[in-house]
Amino acid sequence: MAAPCFLGWDFSTQQLKVIAIDEHLRVIYEDSVHFDKDLPEFKTQGGAYVHSDRLTVTSPVLMWVKALDMILEKMKSSGFNFAQVRALSGAGQQHGSVYWKKGSIQILKNASPELPLHQLLKACFAVSNSPIWMDSSTTSQCSNLEKAVGGAQRLAAITGSRAYERFTGNQIAKIYSQNPEVYTQTERISLVSSFAASLFLGAYAPIDYSDGSGMNLLQIWEKVWSASCLDACAPGLEEKLRSPVPSHSVLGSISPYYIQRYGFSPDCKVVAFTGDNPASLAGMRLQEGDIAISLGTSDTLFLWIQEPTPALEGHILCNPVDSQTFMALLCFKNGSLMRERIRDDCASGSWDEFSKALSSTVAGNNGNLGFYFDVMEITPEAVGIHRFNSDNQKVSDFPKEVEIRALIEGQFMAKRIHAEKLGYKVMPRTRILATGGASHNKKILQVLSDVFNAPVYTIDTANSACLGSAYRAIHGLVAETNVSLADVVKLAPEPRLAVTPTTGAEELYRPLLKRYAELEQKVIYNPTSSCPAK
Repeated sequence: MAAPCFLGWDFSTQQLKVIAIDEHLRVIYEDSVHFDKDLPEFKTQGGAYVHSDRLTVTSPVLMWVKALDMILEKMKSSGFNFAQVRALSGAGQQHGSVYWKKGSIQILKNASPELPLHQLLKACFAVSNSPIWMDSSTTSQCSNLEKAVGGAQRLAAITGSRAYERFTGNQIAKIYSQNPEVYTQTERISLVSSFAASLFLGAYAPIDYSDGSGMNLLQIWEKVWSASCLDACAPGLEEKLRSPVPSHSVLGSISPYYIQRYGFSPDCKVVAFTGDNPASLAGMRLQEGDIAISLGTSDTLFLWIQEPTPALEGHILCNPVDSQTFMALLCFKNGSLMRERIRDDCASGSWDEFSKALSSTVAGNNGNLGFYFDVMEITPEAVGIHRFNSDNQKVSDFPKEVEIRALIEGQFMAKRIHAEKLGYKVMPRTRILATGGASHNKKILQVLSDVFNAPVYTIDTANSACLGSAYRAIHGLVAETNVSLADVVKLAPEPRLAVTPTTGAEELYRPLLKRYAELEQKVIYNPTSSCPAK
């Protein structure tokens, strides 16, 4: 009998990836299909179509199906032993939606193993090009939804986020208002994650709590659909969505199609699929009180939160590995491009020079604070460069080394302030898990550690959504016995400790954080005036 293994899938924007891990959590197989390159017949760019209005962005559903056919055939020809797979789970790009045409369930259930899935399912989708997370064409639907429930803050209190164009409820509302006949022909609406799970299950898979929290439709506290949100989007919507399930649910055994065509075991279980961000939280093995920071083109924060306070910025989602708690996501647009511009302007384009400047200035920057937004920021809504001296007076410039420290301290103070607004608390056991380009720079990480007063570890997250899905496949098999994901993954490699906070950092930054939060109110963009609010 071959040693058991577990599969993790990631249906992301640009590619489909798979990882197999053994019982010791070692990666024993990985592969991917790149949509633009490997499926050129769909003519996508970055896995998507940007429509002529520049707002509508979609992806062809059959491309995702064909990518699955292709990757399974690659695995088969490489000699992969499907019979050893005990369970599988997966992730999908968040917010995207798939519309199954009436009668499709029969085709899915009775799929003939003689044919590839993309041929079998070619007539199954009422909408052939699925709206995805890059779409921003639903502004009027967002405003209708917020109005229907009593405003943006009320919607956030119910669903974890104010109305966002990419969120699924607003996308469904647009399809209903523009193509009511297409909506009527639809018997089931899936997220990308539950659509992918349906392919393996040979039946419609339910939406899980965590990915379901990215729709502006789920009451995140009660874990049920909000009647007022559903009614504001489209009639009869609950019937097309059906009840959501805990993220660790075992949905059933794999469809006979895969047993006959590829040699999967009839005992192979399908664990609920979730969104790519929730799956990454599992892949990074976040625990209570932890915070993960991805320092990339945009900076993203993942937080594990016990008692969230939803706000007008950021997102609260049900936690995919512990349904009693929550996760929060915060995105900051001015990330590495902003750091690179200040490096070019103030450190001759050299990271070494940049690091030396950080070392040559004191923590707290003698009270000099700065806000650096080359592009309109999301968190908070502000644009431009704003510098303040220790008396809170606006100044036009800083010496180069002061500018560098003001940028890095400012970026990390904003992250702590906005995380705490959502209910996050730094705890004695808090770890900061840093990833992305700037996580290689120890001097930058030292500032991060000091501002949060917590140790910073570095992790490799090249495949965190895929790996998280494989971990969740193992967890799903034992979750009902109250075993936690942390217990399941304790054999995985530990993150590497990079820096610890400097003594006295908390006392130094506490008053600065308060000042920074107050000054932030002054720089928030005010659309009624031609410049940021004074």
